Amino acid sequence: MTADAEIQTALPALSSGNVAVITGGASGIGLAAAKRLAAMGLRIVLADIGGARLDEAARAVAAIAGDSALLAVATDVAKADDVDRLAEKAFGTFGSVSLLMNNAGVGNNPGKPWENRDAWKRLLDINFWGVVHGVEAFAPRMLATGRPGLIVNTGSKQGITTPPGNLAYNVSKAGVKTFTEGLAHALRNEPGAKVAAHLLIPGFTFTGLTEGATEKPAGAWTGEQVVDFMLAALVRGDFYILCPDNEATRPMDEKRMAWAIGDIIENRPALSRWHPDHKAAFKTFMES
Repeated sequence: MTADAEIQTALPALSSGNVAVITGGASGIGLAAAKRLAAMGLRIVLADIGGARLDEAARAVAAIAGDSALLAVATDVAKADDVDRLAEKAFGTFGSVSLLMNNAGVGNNPGKPWENRDAWKRLLDINFWGVVHGVEAFAPRMLATGRPGLIVNTGSKQGITTPPGNLAYNVSKAGVKTFTEGLAHALRNEPGAKVAAHLLIPGFTFTGLTEGATEKPAGAWTGEQVVDFMLAALVRGDFYILCPDNEATRPMDEKRMAWAIGDIIENRPALSRWHPDHKAAFKTFMES
């Protein structure tokens, strides 16, 4: 049995001929997922902001899936009406959806907590509300089919350890984490539901959000590596799909996350990892 056949045996939602909807599908992890799933025989609905990048991505995926197995839909996930229209087109064209990847996101930094309200709202509208809009538009339809399904929401380690540097992004991804945890609970308590939710937590990944990088940094994973890791984690049934990269191992991530929650337990200052009074203690903790 091939590796893809093993994945599809373990995950009926990813059977050949099924349908995957991927937002943020024109680049990075989304495009890597679209190509990988197309190669596994799934039909692909590719959603992203319209324009040349989406057109180019659609051609690349169609070359793998075939023109009849690819639907590209210009979509602004910040707009609920756009996502509702995406769902209508996906179900209207292909009849069902077995995988929804709410992957669209932006990484621009609107600044301090008291600056640039409109930019803050725009980032949250895409990164957080885009996920909510996707669930609202697709989950009821997916549940109604009674078939196995997967909803994968793309979070971030920054939504867990919340490092200084881009507070708005951290807030949005912390929201995605909490929302997806609650979604998973709601789905497993929904009578007859065969749809499961999972949180994809990429590490340092070379994507369209990698600021200032024109080629992959040595420490970063590719989108393809993230997708391979995601598929293996889904086969295991992992809810938290915590990806390493070429700089951070899982034990490193676990310690950083444990320190972050320890701020509450130990009553340390907020973000004590970056506080001068706790710098030495954090270093010792990581090395122990």
